[in-house]
Amino acid sequence: GLREIFASPFASREAFFSYLETHGAVPLPPYITQSEAPPERYQTVYANRAKTGSAAAPTAGLHFTEELFERLARKGVERAFVTLDVGLGTFRPVQTERLDDHVMHSESCTLPPETARRIERTRERGGRVVAVGTTSVRTLESFYSLGSPELPGGTITSGRRETNLFIRPGYEFRCVDALVTNFHLPESTLLMLVCAFGSYRAVMDAYRTAVAEKYRFFSFGDAMILL
Repeated sequence: GLREIFASPFASREAFFSYLETHGAVPLPPYITQSEAPPERYQTVYANRAKTGSAAAPTAGLHFTEELFERLARKGVERAFVTLDVGLGTFRPVQTERLDDHVMHSESCTLPPETARRIERTRERGGRVVAVGTTSVRTLESFYSLGSPELPGGTITSGRRETNLFIRPGYEFRCVDALVTNFHLPESTLLMLVCAFGSYRAVMDAYRTAVAEKYRFFSFGDAMILL
């Protein structure tokens, strides 16, 4: 029980996560009250299952299959990966009157050197950086904002860092050119990020269409692409 856990600290981080694998359950959004689906159903096909730490899946990525990736590759679309360990703060609704008063919880994110190189090559040849999910956007924008004064045009860096970047209308995007995302809950920081990217009017038009056409919302729902 809990008393046993706290009375006897785990010998290592690996031992702690091994215990969670045996006795824990996959964290699901609050609107999914129960599920008998295997944990793999709440993972993207490109998930690195050796890594732990995220409280939720990057649900925009659930729309992609190996067959779809093959079709994209035939069109010359390259893939690169980033990591953001989603915390519960991502889903915390904004409850302050002023957006400046809302504090984002810090989350750990990683951008590999190879991903940074691919983004720079894409930029050099006039291509577009398409982020799959709001977590990818926050990671890419967080690392792009680390550009030095010697590089006023900005550049993407690599590494691991903590980010509490709160993207809302008025934010100037530096790295991301297009976004694939699901339909999000109202009053969420996720919806504010999408409105910042696609403009409030265009995104609200998309949501009205989604309601009229009875699209499915949230984690396992439909998606849109903002260009």
